[in-house]
Amino acid sequence: MNFTKKIAIVATIVQSISSIAQEVKNDSIKSSQLQEVEITATSVTNKSILNQPQSISKIEAKELKRGNGLFLEDALNANVPGIFMQRRTVSAGQTFNIRGYGNGVRGTNGTNSNFDSQGVKVYLNNIPLTDAEGITLMDDIDFNSIGSVEVLKGPAGSLYGLAIAGVVNLKTMMPQAGKTSISQNSLFGSYGLQRLTTQLEIGGEKSSFLVNYGKQKYDGFMDHTASHKDFMNAFADFKLSDRQKINAYLGYSNSYDERNGELSIKQYETLDYSGNPAYIKNDAHSNVISFRAGLNHSYRFNKNVSNDTSLFGTGISSNVSSAGGWTDKLPVNYGLRSSFNLNFDLSDKLKLSGITGVEMQQQNAQTIGYPMGPGGVSQGSVNADGYNTIGVMRSNVYVISKTNSVFTEWTLALPADFSLTAGISSSYMGINSSDRYPFVNSTNALVPGAVIVKPNPTPLNFSASYKDMLSPKVAINKVFNKVVSVYASYNKGYKAPVSSYLFIPFTNQANSDLRPEIGTQFEVGSKGNLFDNRLNYQLAAFQTTFSDKMTNIAVPNATNTATLYSYVTNAGSQVHKGIEVSVKYDLIKSENGCLKSLSPFVNTTYSDFTYKNYVFQRTYNRSYDFSGMSVLGTPKVVFNAGLDFVTKIGIYGNTTYSYRDKTNFAYVPELASNPNIEVSTAKSYSVLNAKLGFQKTILNHLTLDASAGVSNATNTQFAQMIFVNQLPDAYLPAPRSATFFGGLNLKYTF
Repeated sequence: MNFTKKIAIVATIVQSISSIAQEVKNDSIKSSQLQEVEITATSVTNKSILNQPQSISKIEAKELKRGNGLFLEDALNANVPGIFMQRRTVSAGQTFNIRGYGNGVRGTNGTNSNFDSQGVKVYLNNIPLTDAEGITLMDDIDFNSIGSVEVLKGPAGSLYGLAIAGVVNLKTMMPQAGKTSISQNSLFGSYGLQRLTTQLEIGGEKSSFLVNYGKQKYDGFMDHTASHKDFMNAFADFKLSDRQKINAYLGYSNSYDERNGELSIKQYETLDYSGNPAYIKNDAHSNVISFRAGLNHSYRFNKNVSNDTSLFGTGISSNVSSAGGWTDKLPVNYGLRSSFNLNFDLSDKLKLSGITGVEMQQQNAQTIGYPMGPGGVSQGSVNADGYNTIGVMRSNVYVISKTNSVFTEWTLALPADFSLTAGISSSYMGINSSDRYPFVNSTNALVPGAVIVKPNPTPLNFSASYKDMLSPKVAINKVFNKVVSVYASYNKGYKAPVSSYLFIPFTNQANSDLRPEIGTQFEVGSKGNLFDNRLNYQLAAFQTTFSDKMTNIAVPNATNTATLYSYVTNAGSQVHKGIEVSVKYDLIKSENGCLKSLSPFVNTTYSDFTYKNYVFQRTYNRSYDFSGMSVLGTPKVVFNAGLDFVTKIGIYGNTTYSYRDKTNFAYVPELASNPNIEVSTAKSYSVLNAKLGFQKTILNHLTLDASAGVSNATNTQFAQMIFVNQLPDAYLPAPRSATFFGGLNLKYTF
């Protein structure tokens, strides 16, 4: 079935739904009774989801707490079609994949990055988690403190600048107005999972305060996969007047996660979960200590004009070891985001609203790299039973990265519930890199493991800049009977290269010809709140083209017998076509019945993503033409379904079923002597999760919430992360047996 026919099917479905909306009597569905989802990131005055001419999903407490609440991917992957979140460990290495956009390039191994998240901009309480280079680190985020998540799918440059794949807005839990409480939350689970969180909540008339402090520990279900985290986050809100308010966020985290490396295909298939010996020998880990702070000021000048300005800063100290060595990184990132919200009544039937603003960031980062070896390379001793130790420094790079975006987006509300939206942003990125290690290392062939340190005659200092990256947006939206909408939109976005792509260590030269990737998306869809807001649905069909995709080129040695070095270049495109559907239905909704609510949900995604004019070169004598092949890392079909219920006596529960189709994750053969392109495929799988709990308020002050749950109840083997195009390493497995958890939360309200 071609994409034109799929669009026609979508149009037919939308027409049928619109007919249903026409038949719904106005007196049975009143707009004042609707409690539909409201979206914050928009230029539309009416914040309801029906008025947003693009695919936006929002999940809140019910979805976030279906599982144990620790892993954001549990909620996103089951409830938001078109997004797939993965993580390397319990608290480290989280990545987003939105509508098949991978995460950049992976050095010498192909078209995706398995180690950081790029292309998606992530915000926490209006503070960018994505740094000035476009890389998002979330090791330090306490996802159990998140109260809501908003996901914009596809290029979102008109309001967010360099957001080629989309935007994820995270909001922490908010204090309850007029209430003061203290709570103690405890969670225990399989493989030594422990989490203790103390929460203080003060909700006043003109100010509120919330603070979380906790400790988290996990022994790991495989050798060398233990984790622990200490964290604190605080949120304060002050209403200074009817026109002015201030809110502040402060977060601290210290996390340490062991890594045992990726399993090879053979290990995964034979259930050998012992890990990668090179990782374990190097005591592979991720240790991140971070402080994040943000201050937001809102001021309403009059009924037409208001301003929101956020100042933010992040300081991180990280040390990471892997099979390749040890890396210390000290980035400091800071900036501001300021926007004016404008609303004008042009006439009784015409309203114009808009957002105009700027976002600016700068990051200063020093990165130092070391090799690792038995007893230390410089020591020459061997400790056969212990971990490898750090050797002689091999790199020391100081990078200053700057980015800014000037944006504006406007919506004209027309008669008959039509609206037109148009916007554009202009983005800039500049990178200055200084090599602070004036030596190069080379191995001594006569003495295995020894390193010769010699002066580097040309230490490298270089700069690169990318200007005038213009990201327009045009959209139209129509709402029928206040309950159904249809829309069409066009969006564009960019992703500029990161500093590590701009340097070729072997030649000691700058890679100055790289261009930013470009993403353009056409989308049509429909949303609805039917039957007294009991049935909510979203339907979207899209085609996104990512051009100037970055890939890898291998350079041969003089005799053409081996790869001398490699570098990143622009080559080819990816064309992503897909359909996403999500439906939620409140089958029972009663305050007086024994069963207060019974809510089934279902969502599915169909993806037809292919490479176009895309050639990837891995070795000196081998290049691969991916054109026409499926984009790696994305299954054709994803399906989720579930059921939530709440009883009058306080018993509640849910169950979730998730299916992921088979997934191609490598086209490069494991053996370089193989002349053909081989396809490595992860099998399809289904996972069943469930949770049951009881909540009761005693004497109007003490609230007890006890729950227990199971993940992977059917003992299914699957991976929590699959490394793309990086054979022989491939899988980071999830526990292959059912895991259990239980929690007890006590909350006293004064």
